[in-house]
Amino acid sequence: MSQNGPWDRRTQPNTPTDGKGDGFVNSNWATLSEPGKLCVNPKIDHKPESYDDLQLEFSPLLFSSLEAYLPLQVLNAPRDVKVHFMKNILFRYLPETERARVQRHKDYKQKIILNYPPLYKEIYTMQAEKFFTPSFLKAVRDNTEESFRSVMAEPSPGIYTFEMLQPQFCEMLVSEVDHFERWVHETKFRIMRPNTMNQYGAVLDDLGMESMLDKFMNDYIRPISRVFFAGVGGSTLDSHHGFVVEYGIHRDVELGFHVDDSEVTLNICLGNQFSGGELFFRGVRCDAHVNTESQPEEIFDYCHVPGHAVLHNGRHRHGARATTSGQRINLIIWCRSTVFREMKKYLRDSSSWCGECRRQKKERERLSIAATKQVSYHAFDLQAIGYSVL
Repeated sequence: MSQNGPWDRRTQPNTPTDGKGDGFVNSNWATLSEPGKLCVNPKIDHKPESYDDLQLEFSPLLFSSLEAYLPLQVLNAPRDVKVHFMKNILFRYLPETERARVQRHKDYKQKIILNYPPLYKEIYTMQAEKFFTPSFLKAVRDNTEESFRSVMAEPSPGIYTFEMLQPQFCEMLVSEVDHFERWVHETKFRIMRPNTMNQYGAVLDDLGMESMLDKFMNDYIRPISRVFFAGVGGSTLDSHHGFVVEYGIHRDVELGFHVDDSEVTLNICLGNQFSGGELFFRGVRCDAHVNTESQPEEIFDYCHVPGHAVLHNGRHRHGARATTSGQRINLIIWCRSTVFREMKKYLRDSSSWCGECRRQKKERERLSIAATKQVSYHAFDLQAIGYSVL
């Protein structure tokens, strides 16, 4: 399975704060700052506070997203208490050794940003009119299920395909990655590849595109995911791992069967001329059933089209067949939800999104109904015998 990519985090000391930077937590609220749990159901229509003015280990957006899931007594507490409560939960995912790794990765990114000369600076900030097709932009701005479905196809349940990026942006991004690869070769700079499965490609966050991809996810992926992937954290996406992968001669040839480290994955073909490289999907699975067989209705193959995107559940098992000629380059954004990952720890039933859980639940229901009918038939037979004796 794919290894975790870098999370979107900022680093500072672990001292709680009241929002003024003095590290103070009022003793009256101290008990609420102890490690706790989030609520399963969010507070409807809750308007979260802003955390943009704080220097935190995690994205400010993450704290705003978590707020609606806080226990009521914490939700009504001062902001510094809420910050400390949420940090205690988040640190469960980030032990000391991991924090040290995150700091090393931050230093690594800083070296690239300070030394790498970008080829196209304009693609490092979000310019929606130049990046996206007019039809896609209109659908997102209308922001309704009907508008999304007007530009999207669903060739297989839970897999959405649509035209998304303009050709010029695709060409510029491909050229930027080529330029970066040449710089890496010339300077002998050792870079981190996107994950353990891809030996070629680049992590775009490391190049300085982190803010652009944040906006990409928040403004253009999350609105769609809120509609189609709400059950797996689509409405609370709060971090991402964005990268480009390369397939072809002298590159990765194919990609093995796996699931992504994401709640929602966006996969966009950038080009170039190539043949082969089809994606194959084999059903959504939870951790307990990730290696189970696929059902016939779950089998789906997809042929890449430059500029076109595939949006799917990160737990949708998939792989890529061999690119037999040319070079295929794809932009991939793994979108994650800390809220959903916390909630998933307490869920016992994944049948709302795991295909195998759903199949097993239906089978149990079928057997239960059959058993009930059998008992009913048996009782009827006995009753009929009794009537015949009388």
